[in-house]
Amino acid sequence: MSEYPLVSVILPVYNGAKYLRESIECILNQTYKNFEFIIINDGSKDNSEEIIKSFADSRIKYTSQPNQGLAATLNNAIALSSGTYIARQDQDDISLPERFEKQVKFLETNPDTGMVGTWSQIIYENELTERKHEHPFEDYELRFNILLDNPFVHSSVMIRKTVFEEVGVYSTDKLRQPPEDYELWSRIYKKFKMANIPQILHHYREVAQSMSRAGNNPFLEKVLKINTENIQYLSLNGCSIENIFDIACLHHGAYDKIKSRVNFKKIKEYIKEITIKISEQNPEHLDKLQKKADFILKSMVYRYFLHKYGKITGKIFYKLYFLFFL
Repeated sequence: MSEYPLVSVILPVYNGAKYLRESIECILNQTYKNFEFIIINDGSKDNSEEIIKSFADSRIKYTSQPNQGLAATLNNAIALSSGTYIARQDQDDISLPERFEKQVKFLETNPDTGMVGTWSQIIYENELTERKHEHPFEDYELRFNILLDNPFVHSSVMIRKTVFEEVGVYSTDKLRQPPEDYELWSRIYKKFKMANIPQILHHYREVAQSMSRAGNNPFLEKVLKINTENIQYLSLNGCSIENIFDIACLHHGAYDKIKSRVNFKKIKEYIKEITIKISEQNPEHLDKLQKKADFILKSMVYRYFLHKYGKITGKIFYKLYFLFFL
């Protein structure tokens, strides 16, 4: 291993004893070896510290602190890192053995890409399910998806440290997080290319409580705010903040937050313009994006009419609306 690690793995821990040993072991068993492993115990009250200290591996750099929360702990870990790349790991997830090897190779051969995630298979408690997170993997499609959704599994990503220097670290502003990860990706996409490796290199564990889920998280309001900012960044012709907010609300089914009558015809124009702007650098992808956008629009309208008029009447209005207005 070289004198300086190329990768800094950051693992925040808060009362993570149940799955922590497995999480640490999967990192130490990576086929790629040139990394440091920064583990921060964020005020755990269980035996997490005992588990961490049971590992005698020189790559582990352990520190503990009074509880500060996920975003602040991640930022503390980044500040302690010395690697060119920052790799995330969660206390209850599993990185498969070749994850780092393939991500390092990708970033080394794609210097204009700021971050890369992977596909992930879902574990429920201790059982590996058939469900998977198979997000888009090419930059143009990620740029479209990130406007309204999070197309990355947080604990699967590897990010250039220079990206944090350019866009900042995780937000600790309670008006903007959680979601810490989506808020950060929404800053990264404005300056860097993004990618996912289209292979299952990670297992994401669904549990009743985790560091990122514990507590009262008013999630939706912040997601809608970030959605609106993401679309605003594209500078659509004549598009008002109200129209943009309506798109976000419709996508997430937040109908109670829509303040006036929805102008679907105008929204269709905006969504078409979005696909054109995103495809400016890669016009060969325009047709694919427009088909995807058309599907999303139809889904928005369909769900909205079912919500507003009920199942039977809603389906009738949906068909008539597309026939005469869209």
